[in-house]
Amino acid sequence: MLDRHCRFCGTRLEHDFVDLGATPLANSYVTREQIAQDLDKAYPLRARVCSSCYLVQVDAPVAPESIFSDYAYFSSYSQSWVEHARTYAAAMIARFGLGANSLVVEVASNDGYLLQHFVAAGVPALGVEPAANVAETARAKGVPTEVAFFGAETARKLFARGIAADLTAANNVLAHVPDIGDFIRGFSVILKPQGVSTFEFPHVLNLIRELQFDTIYHEHFSYLSLVAVEAVLKKSGLRAFDVEELPTHGGSLRLFVCHAAAGHAETDRLRAIRVKEHEFRLDSLAGYEGFAEKVAAVKQGFLDFLVRAKAEGRTVAAYGAAAKGNTFLNVCGVTARDIACVFDRSSAKQGLYLPGSHIPILPPDAIGERKPDYLVILPWNLRDEIMREMAEIRSWGGRFVTAVPAVQVF
Repeated sequence: MLDRHCRFCGTRLEHDFVDLGATPLANSYVTREQIAQDLDKAYPLRARVCSSCYLVQVDAPVAPESIFSDYAYFSSYSQSWVEHARTYAAAMIARFGLGANSLVVEVASNDGYLLQHFVAAGVPALGVEPAANVAETARAKGVPTEVAFFGAETARKLFARGIAADLTAANNVLAHVPDIGDFIRGFSVILKPQGVSTFEFPHVLNLIRELQFDTIYHEHFSYLSLVAVEAVLKKSGLRAFDVEELPTHGGSLRLFVCHAAAGHAETDRLRAIRVKEHEFRLDSLAGYEGFAEKVAAVKQGFLDFLVRAKAEGRTVAAYGAAAKGNTFLNVCGVTARDIACVFDRSSAKQGLYLPGSHIPILPPDAIGERKPDYLVILPWNLRDEIMREMAEIRSWGGRFVTAVPAVQVF
């Protein structure tokens, strides 16, 4: 029996945001043998909104340990994301005067894509990463990494070893933690009295406005607004003092956080986002209504595109074996009969199949053999980067396609 109470404040969840049916785990790529043995399982994917703290959250039919202990996502395969990390490191070093006597801790540090820039600048760094296979890659880059799920208990163990951070970073991980309250408490333990924590997360305002339903999947337990995150911070004795709006992942917030008693002054940018969310009604249930009907229209628009392409004798392939693409394809009911293959740079995914849709994953250099008429960019947030990398498709008249928030052909 699934718990139908808010994973942060405990209020009974009685308001649906969107029900996406049953889908497989979005990052659980499968082999031909697993498909033959019917081991590719689907689970209900339903998002609800809390009427008290306005945390949007999915039901949790799968234990997080079965998702994140061995993970197929490596951040460094996206050049634009590595550049985003490099720019962040330079900005934080300059803004907060970080140097050889400082310590930067990143939670969910993945393959060292971010901390490598601090290490290169002579700033001591420590990663905390639950996936052992990914942590090994980080260590090979010279980034010290602890293999652990982060929370209050892990933070206390680190603090007992003398680890206290001048800066902590947590990029696109808040959504991945089932107990968001315990997770945030960990930062209050490990952060120095005047230290700063930064959290980057896709802004639920953009998810709603741009119909980014494909960013909803089992691995993302929560979908975050400033109003919800500030409630979580307050309970752990932390507060936000600044925020930046970022273009990453379809529109994200980078929140700057400190201890409640720290001396960091609140900025006008933070107050402006509070006003923006109030105007969008994210502090009431009204802001979350009507989303499911809009999702249905996006789905139908893409299926109509596939029907037209087939009627015209056109071949369709995809680029980017991304989690958001897996949600999108499974919600739309698309299979290998509709999209012949998906190209992806990650050698960890090549030779496998997308979960649910069972579309084969090929290396990008195979595109010259296939010569698809249409290439659907599944990670639409990387559209410009992918269109540059795969520009060769134009040599045979191939065209790029994105499907969220509506079908566009380039």
